[in-house]
Amino acid sequence: MMNRRDFSAALIAGTAAPLLVGAAQGATPPRVKARNIVFVHGLFADGSCWTDVISRLQALGFNTTSVQNPLTTLDESVAAAERVLARQDGPTVLVGHSFGGMLVTQAGVHPNVTSLVYVAARAPDANENYAALAATYPTPPATAGIVYDGDEGRLTEAAFLRDFAGDLPEAKARLLYAVQQPFQRALLGGQVTQAAWRSKPSFYAVSSDDRTINPDLERFMAKRMGAKTIELKASHLSMISQPDAITRLIVEAARGG
Repeated sequence: MMNRRDFSAALIAGTAAPLLVGAAQGATPPRVKARNIVFVHGLFADGSCWTDVISRLQALGFNTTSVQNPLTTLDESVAAAERVLARQDGPTVLVGHSFGGMLVTQAGVHPNVTSLVYVAARAPDANENYAALAATYPTPPATAGIVYDGDEGRLTEAAFLRDFAGDLPEAKARLLYAVQQPFQRALLGGQVTQAAWRSKPSFYAVSSDDRTINPDLERFMAKRMGAKTIELKASHLSMISQPDAITRLIVEAARGG
């Protein structure tokens, strides 16, 4: 039977993906610089989208918190992340998916944050118009599936299943669709004023089959920030379809790269 020390070594070497599910609860984390992990979600989701990754990290002994992003305005969303970051008791990895990358970029300057992880996420520069940047690449299919009820936006069921969660079992994707959190139109007009990735170690997981953010745009942002980058054959929801790979990337970020 593999002991705890051997397991940690295997994980750090990137060879323990099949073992992550079976790790004992309450284990001591591998040797890391940060034992706290904070997650932020993006549009069409809520904090529960991280549970598959969280369960793996908790089994390794990490402290984990998923921010419930209000998706109202950028300032309010950043403030929600900052409140959680302020509660951490030491070095913290800040992880963002999709629009959550805006929060990672802005709130990531918090002194508790030691490294950043972007999962198929927006990664603008300070004072950059992300919409203008995205417009330089072909429009991803999911964009056409956004509908509004007044100022409240969401994805249609067809777009959610096909373009947001396309590599998940249909039953799972329908569950996620049922709990998607609407966003306010004002959120999309927000612009970051700081770029934490310019001063902190950054990691990026590109989804090569992404139909919500153009994969080439993801590759550009990852290269621009000098991030340690992995590429997964996954939909926009790689943290659900490939949680072991995302967990390994976060553990690497916690180690300091």
